[in-house]
Amino acid sequence: MLSLHTNAATLSAQSAIGRTQSGLSTSMTRLSTGYRINSASDDAAGLQIATRLKAQTSGMAVAMRNTQNATSMMQTAEGALGETSNILVRMKDLATQAADASSTAADKKAMQSEFDALAGELSNIVGNTSFGGAKLLTTKASAGEKAAANAAQSLADVDVTNAQLLIDDAGVGLQNDYEVALAALDPAVSTTADDLAAATDALKAGQKDLAAKQAVLANATAYNSVAATSSVDGKFAASLSFQIGASSAETMSLDLSSDLGALHTALRDTSSNYNSFGASLGVTGTELTGATVGATIDKLSAAIDSVATVRSSLGAATNRLDHVATNLANISTNTEAAAGRIMDVDFATESSKMTQNQMLMQAGTAMLKQTNQMSSMVMSLLQ
Repeated sequence: MLSLHTNAATLSAQSAIGRTQSGLSTSMTRLSTGYRINSASDDAAGLQIATRLKAQTSGMAVAMRNTQNATSMMQTAEGALGETSNILVRMKDLATQAADASSTAADKKAMQSEFDALAGELSNIVGNTSFGGAKLLTTKASAGEKAAANAAQSLADVDVTNAQLLIDDAGVGLQNDYEVALAALDPAVSTTADDLAAATDALKAGQKDLAAKQAVLANATAYNSVAATSSVDGKFAASLSFQIGASSAETMSLDLSSDLGALHTALRDTSSNYNSFGASLGVTGTELTGATVGATIDKLSAAIDSVATVRSSLGAATNRLDHVATNLANISTNTEAAAGRIMDVDFATESSKMTQNQMLMQAGTAMLKQTNQMSSMVMSLLQ
């Protein structure tokens, strides 16, 4: 019906324009952000699913970094043990050579010197290999290790005391010879002058020997101090748990504590110069110059086996982490694709909807103009 107060056609046109404007606004928002869901009202259930998938994807990305860091840490330790194995093989070669009857005492002394230097490097590698500032292969000082440290310091202390006594004796002898030489003052008396020179040389040699023994004592004292207070394990001296997934259940355990303890024991058996805290004792060993060189060969073989055991465990764990990383990459890719299908806008479809709404908006506006003219028909009836 025709009415001045109520224009039903106008109201219907306005309602249609409102719906079209809302749809157009939604399409423009989606196209400008690239997301199909920009608020919970767009798709409440879809938003919940997509949020859960996004959290899982983010967690797996962190887990992938965890596996890569863990792999780097294990490769660092495995590389150090690889060089340890090379050193032990060389030490075993020296022991095998020293055990042969063709080796003279001088030969064995030279071999022992290299043997002690290699043992010092073993101490450096095992005691100082670290990753991210944390040592990897050290262990807490055991009661036996502390006892060995005390023994090493005691022996070094005795050596220094004896060397000091020899120096004191040489000093007294030198003073006596010097006084005799002064009293003679006869150029023809050469024996006293020769004795004085010999005493002087002996004193210098003794002082040099004393300095060397004092250095040994300093090393032994420092080692004893570290052994007495060391209460920190390296990374692999305790059981480790690696987070390899986005949930708390996805972990990987690695326990090398027993094998690493056995390795330290085997290395200590090979040389009196070895310690597990990073610096050799600086002592001169008797592994190749003494009567136990045959036993040294067997001890070195046992140490090589111990190193191989730890390296094998590290290699197996590294291989597993490689598979974990590959699997995480696959899961992450597919999970992210699933979240994208929920959250991302289809630009082709949404562009078509926007064009449709724009055309409806233009048509609705034109019709609203037409409906506003219907009230003028009432006036034509009153004329």
